[in-house]
Amino acid sequence: MNKAPAPAGSHEGGLPYALAAYGIWGFVPLFFKLLTSVPPVEVLAQRIVWSLPLCFLIMAFRRQIGEYLAVLRDWKVLRLLLASSVLIAVNWLVYIYSIFTDHVLAASLGYYLNPLVNVMLGMVFLGERLSRMQMLAVVIAGVGVAILLAGALDTLWISLTLAFSFGIYGLLRKIAPVGSLPGLSVETTVLLLPSLAVAGYYLAAADGRGFGSESSISLLLMAGGVVTAVPLLLFATAARKMSYAALGFVQYLAPTIQFLLSLFVFDEPLKPVQLVCFLLIWVSIAVFSFDMWRKMRADRMMPAA
Repeated sequence: MNKAPAPAGSHEGGLPYALAAYGIWGFVPLFFKLLTSVPPVEVLAQRIVWSLPLCFLIMAFRRQIGEYLAVLRDWKVLRLLLASSVLIAVNWLVYIYSIFTDHVLAASLGYYLNPLVNVMLGMVFLGERLSRMQMLAVVIAGVGVAILLAGALDTLWISLTLAFSFGIYGLLRKIAPVGSLPGLSVETTVLLLPSLAVAGYYLAAADGRGFGSESSISLLLMAGGVVTAVPLLLFATAARKMSYAALGFVQYLAPTIQFLLSLFVFDEPLKPVQLVCFLLIWVSIAVFSFDMWRKMRADRMMPAA
């Protein structure tokens, strides 16, 4: 007998997938730093092109090709995935740009904000109610973002774009009635033709920077398919097995790793206004995390019916 999916509000079943996805995303700047000689748009195109074959191999192994084809014939589901594919492409491109331009701190802030965006989206679209402490956490984070408006406006757009694009992407994937792998495969299929056009343009340009310029660069761009598909597949699986609030709770792993990398590996300067913002975000995370821990503890202690 198959095990029933974890109920809403539970983290059972989805937690290992979430930890793996966010752990990979935390360290992925190290990978993309190896490709800074390549135009960001080409990196995006190549990672999409090389993601799809891997998705098909896994689908064939898991016998999910039929589900993939069914989604392509179902307009109600397909339109959700059309929207999610655009959102994830925007998220990827801005993220790659942030790494290439030495703004990993801004990217880290965006992904710190994303769990709080998830909470707000869950409240508005999924009917998940916010406690007073969760509302307080959102307000504190909002103050931190407002402070950035005064002293770091040049990179704030990176943080907000990453937070909201990925937050809405996760929401769409949660409500779309499709499995994680077929859904990801449909998204990459939607993005394939424009990606091939971009990849072909840069290949024809032969400027000595992108795919085909050096074997090491070409192999890294091909490996981008694995780096793209695996954590997204893990995330999509986690999103369907966990409450949106609990999923956001785990997400702090990735921006923490990115924050440490930006300071101690990439030597990015930390402006005073950024430090104040990060401190407020960490306070909001502490408030939110304590509230989540308290609720999970109460759920475990509740006697079974």
